[in-house]
Amino acid sequence: MHMADALVAPTVAGVMYSCSALATGYSIKKVRMENETKKIPIMGVMGAFIFAAQMINFTIPGTGSSGHICGGILLSALLGPFAGFLTLGGVLLIQCLMFADGGILALGSNIWNIAFYGCFIGAMLIWKPIMRKGASKKKIIIASITGCVLTLQMGAFSVVIETLLSGITELPFSTFVAVIQPIHLAIGLIEGLITAAVLCFIYEARPELLWGIDEDVKKTAGLIPFKKVLLIISLFTLLVAGGISLMASEYPDGLEWSIEKVTGSTDMEANGEIYDNMQKLQEATAILPDYSLKNSDSSIGTSISGVIGGLVVSVLCIGGCYTFKFFRRQIIK
Repeated sequence: MHMADALVAPTVAGVMYSCSALATGYSIKKVRMENETKKIPIMGVMGAFIFAAQMINFTIPGTGSSGHICGGILLSALLGPFAGFLTLGGVLLIQCLMFADGGILALGSNIWNIAFYGCFIGAMLIWKPIMRKGASKKKIIIASITGCVLTLQMGAFSVVIETLLSGITELPFSTFVAVIQPIHLAIGLIEGLITAAVLCFIYEARPELLWGIDEDVKKTAGLIPFKKVLLIISLFTLLVAGGISLMASEYPDGLEWSIEKVTGSTDMEANGEIYDNMQKLQEATAILPDYSLKNSDSSIGTSISGVIGGLVVSVLCIGGCYTFKFFRRQIIK
């Protein structure tokens, strides 16, 4: 659901950048106040995992479309809404700058549509209330599916609103919304099942790592040591990034598919100096455009992109968190 620059007018892009910046600033403030040492390595490992997982587009049967997980519910169920939002924002930033996945002008919109709803709405209004009176696998499955479906519907509807306010006449409101919402319902259901599977594993292995659950559950001894859980997720991330990513569906994702259904093409063009400048900037920053080696069709480029991208996201999340906490200590002194 990564929007391209052509889908947003500069004014709308500016508003969405402001909204995402406010959410980012508030999240940084909250994370700086936390004192959970285990959360920092989880941010790095799970940030890399989400990056790798988003490279795998799964086919939506009978549609000619595909989708990938967004990861907001998964991250916030482990990290809470604030650290989860910053982690997913880091993933989207690296995808945009290093891999030209989503436009630079549209980055504020993408952070809001994907990270804000998944992490803030999903965590606070769905995950935490369901877990308030005790966690269980059944509750985890219900919260995961409900959260992924609802927040993805909200994100897809925001795309429609943003294109409407941007004056994209090729995507009329009623037609666009009638196409984009159902396909993202299917994507949300699949993401919900994937999210539930990962969280049920963590619930069995280290239940205290789940956010917003009963304190008695947190005292339950996990079946697998903390470091081993991180190692298992890291190894699986490496497998996904370097190998399984090669098997991603070649069908257009839900947003591209919706645009094609309405306009007859997946490509949208925008004229203007700001769009040209953003394109030139992205061409300069994208060292592995479209998750491939420049001027090469070799599949090795996908594997390299997955591994490098995951490492960069991990370093960004861990380094950023330590930086926030360092400046907090300096302010206190």
